[in-house]
Amino acid sequence: MRSTALAALGALGLLAAACGGGGESGGGGNVASAENATFTAAIGADPGLLDPATGVLSITNFALKFAYDSLVHNEDGKVVSGLAEKWDVKPDSVTFTIRKDVTCSDGSKVTPSQIAQNFTHIADPATKSPIYGVLVPAGIVAKADDAANTVTISTPKPYSFLLDAASGIYIVCGKGLEDRSLLAKGTSGSGPYTLASSVSGDNYTFTKREGYTWGPGGKGNSEPGQPGKVVLKVVPNEQTAANLLISGEVNSVKVFGEDRPRLEAAPGLTRSVGGAGNGQFFYNQKDGLPGSELEVRKALTQAVDLQELGKIATGGKGRPVNGLGIEGMEPCTDDSVTGALPAFDPAAAAAALDAAGWKTGADGIRVKNGKRLTIRYVYGTTRGAGIVAGAEYLAGVWKKAGVEVKLNGIIDTKLAEVLNSSGDWDVIWLPIGVTNPSQLMGFFSGPSAPKGANFGHLDNKTYVEKATEALKTPGPEGCKLWAEAERALFTNFDLIPVVENTVLFANKGATNKFFGDQIVPTSIRMTGSS
Repeated sequence: MRSTALAALGALGLLAAACGGGGESGGGGNVASAENATFTAAIGADPGLLDPATGVLSITNFALKFAYDSLVHNEDGKVVSGLAEKWDVKPDSVTFTIRKDVTCSDGSKVTPSQIAQNFTHIADPATKSPIYGVLVPAGIVAKADDAANTVTISTPKPYSFLLDAASGIYIVCGKGLEDRSLLAKGTSGSGPYTLASSVSGDNYTFTKREGYTWGPGGKGNSEPGQPGKVVLKVVPNEQTAANLLISGEVNSVKVFGEDRPRLEAAPGLTRSVGGAGNGQFFYNQKDGLPGSELEVRKALTQAVDLQELGKIATGGKGRPVNGLGIEGMEPCTDDSVTGALPAFDPAAAAAALDAAGWKTGADGIRVKNGKRLTIRYVYGTTRGAGIVAGAEYLAGVWKKAGVEVKLNGIIDTKLAEVLNSSGDWDVIWLPIGVTNPSQLMGFFSGPSAPKGANFGHLDNKTYVEKATEALKTPGPEGCKLWAEAERALFTNFDLIPVVENTVLFANKGATNKFFGDQIVPTSIRMTGSS
């Protein structure tokens, strides 16, 4: 696996925020005529490059979903048709029969060969795709049979989530396959909308395609109330986004932070609350860094009241976390967290640091072999004030333990750049949400940058052993193994799960369903009430 770009995610569409398997926001009002109607959604950051082969950030996939389709879709916890009308699943392969009526946005036919080319491109080492080994299993091979109208994807060894993996890959077709530079700021897909114009950092405008009938479960985009145009308006400030919704200038927002109570009480809005991935932090175990010492990782964890940190980071809107998957979307629900982490005990933390040779210096900062115990803490700033307050809380409690803490707040879309660096961080708050546990293996094992995505330089042999075995084991027994693998990460203090984040989805003048934190394009209905 190559590359270390991360979902700050989810989600992997995955990465980062989620709302169960198919939440819905909006309701009430009469469905309005869709002719020339515009649906506007506020998004918290610019989607960046729009090539699906590099689409690992949640905000990027939010935009891609309007212009691209996948072979199958996940709807309400079930796999439903997409480009494929049926499929045959085996332990190490899935054969998809492709619909014959699918066309690309340029009018050309979408063929099995084109679909296979997408997987081949992602797996090509020259592509350096960040989703290879994460969304796309390492070693995947795609073979097309245009005469039979099928495409088969296979892996060298049994892979229990191969069908699920296919649902997360957006298929490029037409001119974009020939020249992928067109995908930087344009789209070339078979989805219900086509990118008509974009202004980086401001807006992305999509127009409806005619004749689209191959959406999730055979849904189209010509039902009454479906908009003719979709605008994704970049609004980094949540307070501004809330104001725009209340005034009717946008139809949909998602809010993590302090503006939630205002939207919960505002008249004329419809709302839903969903899980938004985990709030968690990772230790960088690169040689020479403080996190490379197990005793330091354990002591820093003991010094933190994780329940209090969870309340602060989510503004009291969080929920207890029991695993690394997105609630309602993961195939496994076994609790891997309870009992895996030590209790809050500052005295034990101090004693552990003393025993490890980190002695308190004259200024209160611990020193070992002439080196100060300094932690560079990185966190994203675009998910509300709670994350910032949580960083300040950690700085305070770790300072009491004798640690010098340097805070570095950056926008979420820059997190991948930090993780792909030479290791210019010691602890990072990184929300990652996935739809199946295998998608995390590349982050938690294998080579680090620039050859791999193991950004924390983890070397947890128990995790690798259990996860590798779990990949070959379907059903409940496989889920038990995945839980054991995750628990091995926690007991080794590789990453610390703190809280399940939640997000408020609010709408005005429209309704729509969500998959994760992404709007399902074919579900949008203008209600005529604004």
